[in-house]
Amino acid sequence: ARELDAAHEAHRRLAADLREAPSPSALARELGLNARQLDLAFKRAFGVSMARHLQETRLTRGRELILNGGLSVSEAAWHVGYAPAHFSVAFRRRFGAAPSSLR
Repeated sequence: ARELDAAHEAHRRLAADLREAPSPSALARELGLNARQLDLAFKRAFGVSMARHLQETRLTRGRELILNGGLSVSEAAWHVGYAPAHFSVAFRRRFGAAPSSLR
């Protein structure tokens, strides 16, 4: 139960600030677990690792910001914690098209 609570708290903290999300090891320390324990608990609770979840959340939010927020690719990347070049590569890998194609 303690690990499940920690996984849910980690989920909340990761979503709270995508630009400056805490590292998994920092989160684990703050929540009183080691990084492996927390990642396993997170995976049990949400079906993906913390890193995969954070990447998916960042890319999806970045996509929303470009489509609905009127932001440029660079602005959206910055808002979700990516450098623009890395965002574009990860975005293309995830969605099959460049983020600039959304504008």
